[in-house]
Amino acid sequence: MKKIIGLSFALQLICISIYADVRLPALFTDNMVLQQCTDAPFWGEAAPNKVVKVMVGWEAREYETKSDNKGYWNINIPTPKFGGPYSITISDGKKVVLRNVMIGEVWICSGQSNMEMPLAGWGKIQNYQDEIAAANYPDMRLFQVKKVIRNTPQKDVFTENNTGWQVCSSKTIPEFSAVAYFFGRDLLKNRKVPVGLIHTSWGGTPAESWVSAESLETMPYFKDYVRQLKQVSQNDLSLFYIGQLKEWQRKVEEIDLGYEKHYAKWASPDFDDVKWEDMPVPGSWENSVLPDFDGVVWVRKTIEIPLRWQGKELTLRLGGIDDDDITFFNGEEVGHSEGWNVQREYNVPAGLVKAGKAVIAVRISDMALSGGFYGDPVTLQLMLKNSDSISLSGNWKYQIGLKQSEMPLKPISPVDNPKCPTTLYNAMLYPLAPFAFQGVIWYQGEANASMAEQYRTLFPLLIDDWRSLWKRNFPFYFVQLAAFNPERTEPYDSEWAALREAQLNTLHWNNTGMAVAMDIGNAKDIHPKNKQEVGRRLALIARAKTYGEDIPYSGPVFKAYRIEDDKIRISFSHVEGGLKTPNGESLKGFAICGSDRCYYWAEARIEGNEIIVFSPKVPRPYAVRYGWADNISCNLYNGAGLPASPFRTDSRY
Repeated sequence: MKKIIGLSFALQLICISIYADVRLPALFTDNMVLQQCTDAPFWGEAAPNKVVKVMVGWEAREYETKSDNKGYWNINIPTPKFGGPYSITISDGKKVVLRNVMIGEVWICSGQSNMEMPLAGWGKIQNYQDEIAAANYPDMRLFQVKKVIRNTPQKDVFTENNTGWQVCSSKTIPEFSAVAYFFGRDLLKNRKVPVGLIHTSWGGTPAESWVSAESLETMPYFKDYVRQLKQVSQNDLSLFYIGQLKEWQRKVEEIDLGYEKHYAKWASPDFDDVKWEDMPVPGSWENSVLPDFDGVVWVRKTIEIPLRWQGKELTLRLGGIDDDDITFFNGEEVGHSEGWNVQREYNVPAGLVKAGKAVIAVRISDMALSGGFYGDPVTLQLMLKNSDSISLSGNWKYQIGLKQSEMPLKPISPVDNPKCPTTLYNAMLYPLAPFAFQGVIWYQGEANASMAEQYRTLFPLLIDDWRSLWKRNFPFYFVQLAAFNPERTEPYDSEWAALREAQLNTLHWNNTGMAVAMDIGNAKDIHPKNKQEVGRRLALIARAKTYGEDIPYSGPVFKAYRIEDDKIRISFSHVEGGLKTPNGESLKGFAICGSDRCYYWAEARIEGNEIIVFSPKVPRPYAVRYGWADNISCNLYNGAGLPASPFRTDSRY
């Protein structure tokens, strides 16, 4: 009994000792950077109702506060002009010392994969080996937020391997955000102050993942889903998702033209598809018959089953399908899969196999980028015991069942899918507040390209949402989408162009800025390698708009137009040094239309700080577009060498 009592007393002492230590958020570690010239919030946990003292290295006085009944404490401490290194001591009786702390400029860097893209690793930016070797900047500090998903706001962020703040060096920079690094490097060199970079991003994520539930509830498209999501406990998320997905499928079937009272009528072998158009299979429909289409497409292939196959089980191989499919044989579902990287192979029951005509129907759902079948034509086969086979490559019949813009919000797993609305805001942004920083740089939009009209509202909502969290109108600078996908021979309506316009329109929000990247994209790579220039252009905006340097920071931005007989004259803002093209070459990337809205490639010339656009095919012009494509050669710059933003004169603001 004495041993038990003694052990119990010892454990109590250990627990009291542990509980007495001041506990700090993940943001407060050695090597951190504090924002200069501000009242910097400090916060953490201690024993309940305990006096907490903070001693800072830049002044002699001691700051004091008291924890509440639950042990939480917070205090604001004025920071001086840039400098360091300093030590900070925080104590409630036992000391916690933070060393090598700098005072300087702190920026949050966020978005999807083009912000996440590291110098090395999967990124391998241009000249990455030389850039890594040269990354010796002890006054730059890096903080990497770990990827975490949560359905409710969290108290603290996680960091990779609990590393906290790292001093920038050749050892710490390879897996850090390239855009953030080059932005910070430019600020460090030009402003001569320490720089702290907080990187929190996740590839492939849409903007709605980074917005609070309260803000998303103001948008009808997200309202019901996020309202229900935030009421679900973490343990019940899987059941919640399954229920939401079933309800979504029911709603979609009600409006999908391929269904009638939840019966897949377009999969029936008796359905007459003679009026349907042909689609080459395999191949992305966006590169052939359905450019820029996202939504549901039904495809059908009629084949002849030989008599020797009748009553025997078959194997149906369809290769890869982007993104999801439900596959039918003679009107009966034989399989379904989710994900573009899943190879489709389904068993066809012997009872469905009859000699003569048979119909294979596939309902394909694609919500972003390319859609349809892909891979080697030889992979598309209907087989009997891996020997006898019928090729399924060639033309299939197709019909649109439903456009994405007509669909309700598809539930996304809040357990393991970072695309789920509000989950990254909860886990990777909310816990950063109220840490003091100067501004935000943001590179995102690819994941929302199919919903550009919605992005007009969603993106400004995100900016307002973040500013509400910190209760401050901080600078928010972002990158416009770079060029991607093959160039086309004729003008067309582009979802990526519409998304760029939504980004451009966001410049109407106060204290924002946009870096154009159209000219440094890559037709074959959604992750262009020239991140140095992206970072430099973002830094130009910050240096001019945040730090007051008298330098050009934007390329030409469409301002106004007027129609002059058979020509359209366009004027711009941000024409420092005049309008130019590289090496004086002819202008490219302009298209013009009449009242019929049929666009033709146009000729264009520079007259002072204006552009004259015309085409003999359009004697009475109505509107002009520039750079209006996923990817198109554009070459309009100002004298500072900064590219013009794509635009259209008939856009609405």
